[in-house]
Amino acid sequence: MLSLKNITVKYGSFTAVHDVNIEVKAGEIVVLLGANGAGKSTVFRTISGLNKPSAGEIVFDSRKINRHSADQIVQLGIGQCPEGRKLFSAMSVQENLKMGAFVHRRKKEELKQSLEHVYELFPILKEKRNDAAGSLSGGQQQMLAIGRTLMSKPKLMLLDEPSVGLAPLIVEQMFEVIQRINQEGTTILLAEQNANAALKIADKGYVFESGTIVLNGTSEELFANDEVRKAYIGA
Repeated sequence: MLSLKNITVKYGSFTAVHDVNIEVKAGEIVVLLGANGAGKSTVFRTISGLNKPSAGEIVFDSRKINRHSADQIVQLGIGQCPEGRKLFSAMSVQENLKMGAFVHRRKKEELKQSLEHVYELFPILKEKRNDAAGSLSGGQQQMLAIGRTLMSKPKLMLLDEPSVGLAPLIVEQMFEVIQRINQEGTTILLAEQNANAALKIADKGYVFESGTIVLNGTSEELFANDEVRKAYIGA
């Protein structure tokens, strides 16, 4: 479904990502592990069309998308839930959700069905649908950010650090929902520092350090790797 081939991304003279190769098959959950500044978010921004690679190519559904604009990439079926949520804090929960479907200009009935699906996944959002997004708790805001991304009906969802700043119980609930979204047919590419939670639901993963991939393998292989355990799991 998604293939990154020898991708290099630069900010001026600084190389943020160098010679990265990633494969995501339809139906998979794939996790990118790494500390802050390792290059995960840069990879996501590049897939989404917000950054342009200086070398390499990105192929999605057999189509090269290197030079596509961000809105074209959303229309092709890639939706990104950004780190930090990036909600419209003064707008209501429901207004934020509707913004997620804006690029597609969906019919009223399709929009209603998408809203109902999000509210089924996150019942608290239905309760608070008329509240300002900025009034929600951190966990609820993350639910809203994921829900807004789902409103575009993505084939591939990019989730950038969804567990940051959340209590352990909320993190557990969040990963259960991510797994359910995947089981309903959405392929997931997940950037996470919480390797313990991410590897439990992922099919495979890639470990980033200083803009390059230093390890990759199945979730079982990475979980069993001593270096990964010491760096990201604490054991």
